[in-house]
Amino acid sequence: MSKKIFITGTGTDVGKTYISGLIVKKLKEGGKNAAYYKAAMSGNERRADGSLIPGDGLFVKRMAEISQPLEDMCPYVYETAVSPHLASRLEGNPVKMEVVRERFLKVCSRYDYITMEGSGGICCPICYDEAKIQLEDVIRQLELASIIVADAGLGTINSVVLTAEYMRGRKLPVKGIIFNHFHPGNVMEEDNLHMCEDMTGLPVLACVQDGGELHMDLEALTSLYE
Repeated sequence: MSKKIFITGTGTDVGKTYISGLIVKKLKEGGKNAAYYKAAMSGNERRADGSLIPGDGLFVKRMAEISQPLEDMCPYVYETAVSPHLASRLEGNPVKMEVVRERFLKVCSRYDYITMEGSGGICCPICYDEAKIQLEDVIRQLELASIIVADAGLGTINSVVLTAEYMRGRKLPVKGIIFNHFHPGNVMEEDNLHMCEDMTGLPVLACVQDGGELHMDLEALTSLYE
């Protein structure tokens, strides 16, 4: 049976896709049959034939060097760089939960470790007009535990604590925090790690430097998947 994890973030541009790529890469290099999935991607470019390229999926595919086809990675791909609910309002093709679930289960049937990335932060709506679907609805529907990705720098205490408390209040299980853009020896960032652990009760799983690797034991990583 496949094992899964959900990657959420404290907001947009904290590096969820980069961390997801490192995670899938680590699994693949460890001999695991790993895959990537995302319900909806916005801000994508078009091919010469006009079709949209799922950019986050392509990034992970190249970084992790996995053979998973791009078309299996994301059922909803939009061009406009806004929240998926607004992108679908502008472009059409709104997210449907049954499609997200069906395509996710298809990936689960082919791979052993599935890393699913969210869009933006945990409160991001992926559909709002035809149906009200937020990321937390997807997490519940697919029965996923999460990892929170956060920027290691200034302001992260507030954003990490708010994200963790929101998820705790919604009874969404969280395995821990991965900090991105980390600078070893930086007094403020080192303190941020300790403060976030203390104020949320969540462990810091790893700290990733710009352009760096995921320094995490493979067994510890796979133990996070359920």
